[in-house]
Amino acid sequence: MLASNTSTLSIDEIASATKRPEDVVGMHFFSPANVMKLLENVRGEKTSDEVIATVMSVGKKIKKVPVLVGNCYGFVGNRMLHKRGAEAMTLVNEGASPAEADSVLTGLGFPMGQFAMSDLAGIDVGYLIRQERRKAGEDVPASWMDKLYEAGRLGQKTQAGVYRYEEGSRKPIPDPEVDKLIEEFRKEQGITPREISKDELLERQMYIMINEGAKILEEGIAIRASDIDVVWIYGYGFPAYRGGPMFWADQVGLDKILDRVKEFHARFGDAWKPAPLLERLVREGKKFGDL
Repeated sequence: MLASNTSTLSIDEIASATKRPEDVVGMHFFSPANVMKLLENVRGEKTSDEVIATVMSVGKKIKKVPVLVGNCYGFVGNRMLHKRGAEAMTLVNEGASPAEADSVLTGLGFPMGQFAMSDLAGIDVGYLIRQERRKAGEDVPASWMDKLYEAGRLGQKTQAGVYRYEEGSRKPIPDPEVDKLIEEFRKEQGITPREISKDELLERQMYIMINEGAKILEEGIAIRASDIDVVWIYGYGFPAYRGGPMFWADQVGLDKILDRVKEFHARFGDAWKPAPLLERLVREGKKFGDL
């Protein structure tokens, strides 16, 4: 078997370079891999049942929580995370501070928000992913996060990223230097900042994930809603007592979420196009848990 730990490359593309594509699979560990329990096992188009069974068994033997997912950009966890990340960036561009955007997520029960997570992972990681996507011809807009990278602010490892960090501490401290950099970026882009309510900050970061989760289910990238919940609880610190993002969405009410998704679609365009599955479930009075 050939197993890749990639979080963004295509398993099918890797398999296409071999003579045994049926033996190629993804085993996406989460960092730090010695601590995080989640293991996204990624089935390619030609991955054999035997290989799939093997990686699921190996995951259990090494005391991980293996979840079988399909092959697409970002698989399940990062595909939803990148949607949330892009929305968090947009919220800051519009007028929120990184700390305000993060605080609604920690208020929900996450151990850290989107920007603190970027600092933990490394600003350079996000920058290099954006650069690869730009090289591939994708329309990835300019970002004040690129300026952090250019300034050598790579996150916790340099004690400065979106936040600053004191020696030996992982506590994110808002930095006026970053506030200035964001202010300059808004001026360059011709953006007049506005105040954004906590409700909007939470809804836009969470509901865009729920909408993407519905698309992931519809495409068969995840087999069931609870698989998405397991990915987010064990890989991204979603508060376990809330049951995972799709379970949480069922509690909030899919009709309420769809109404807001439609509003945001009208205001912000295609990134918020409602998932047909979400529309169908609301129409039929069902939940993700009914699938």
